[in-house]
Amino acid sequence: MHALLFEKFGGPDVLHWSEQPDPIPSPGQALVRMRSVGLNFADVYRRNGNYHLSGSAPWILGYEGAGVIEQPAAGDLLFPVGTRVGFADMPYANAELVAVDLDKLILLPDDITFDIAAATLLQGLTAQYLVTDSYRVRRGDVAVVHAAAGGVGQLLVQMLKALGASVLGVASSTTKRAAVLAAGADAACDYGELLAQTKELSAGRGADVVYDSVGRTLGDSLAATRIGGTVVFYGMAAGDPDPVDPRLLMDRSLTLTGGDLWNVLTSASIRRERAAALFEQMRTGRLRPNIAARFPLVDGARAHAYLESREAIGKVLLTL
Repeated sequence: MHALLFEKFGGPDVLHWSEQPDPIPSPGQALVRMRSVGLNFADVYRRNGNYHLSGSAPWILGYEGAGVIEQPAAGDLLFPVGTRVGFADMPYANAELVAVDLDKLILLPDDITFDIAAATLLQGLTAQYLVTDSYRVRRGDVAVVHAAAGGVGQLLVQMLKALGASVLGVASSTTKRAAVLAAGADAACDYGELLAQTKELSAGRGADVVYDSVGRTLGDSLAATRIGGTVVFYGMAAGDPDPVDPRLLMDRSLTLTGGDLWNVLTSASIRRERAAALFEQMRTGRLRPNIAARFPLVDGARAHAYLESREAIGKVLLTL
């Protein structure tokens, strides 16, 4: 098979398309021939050396994608040869063939394409737990979404609106704010306008919930939240947040909670139930994934450069 590899940390130019031995599935794994792979900033961070990588070079990036069962797991009848599947949390996806744990496989309905699965499984399941597990959204809530033009951000805006919330999306450019409004947000603003726009949307009360994936904005998120409100911290795209004095939380009865998808997807049945709910939202039109661009996996370096340019509005895919 061929895979997108790198032997040293650095910019997109360290990536190259090379031949590698076919993976040998372990017991309880099936071999998947990939059709579409989701590109995420976590891949960029691993390529740069900011995230830990196990093993030694050469390394293969990628954690989510969709394809067809090439070789079933021994004794498994649920995923025979030719079955269309997706996954959100299995390494080495930037390759023609990937060995995937059976409990990580998600059966794709006929109306969910490979590209849609690769574009929504990781980010869609993330947005889903943010509105159900980290904070249970109620009709009439005022919600603020940082990085609202990103892959998770746009899906989060749509899910919040489907639950009856009023949504303020925060984004860094006019083009991105237009995309946030197109996703259904009630208002969109730059980061410098966050507090004023939150007060306006909430009639001076403050947000019921703020979703912060930026990190450096955590102080502003807490300031924008109403007394008794919640800040959900689930990422640090712009760097680590400043420390939070717990007396601030006490004085205003605030809740600061963290979020991590892997603490939610604790079994195959939960993973598949949540994916089925996600697919149903797309089927009914309540969720509309936005694919920013598609690049052949062989041209992965160009896809990384595009993602890092911050010009992408929506999901970037690598296709085979």
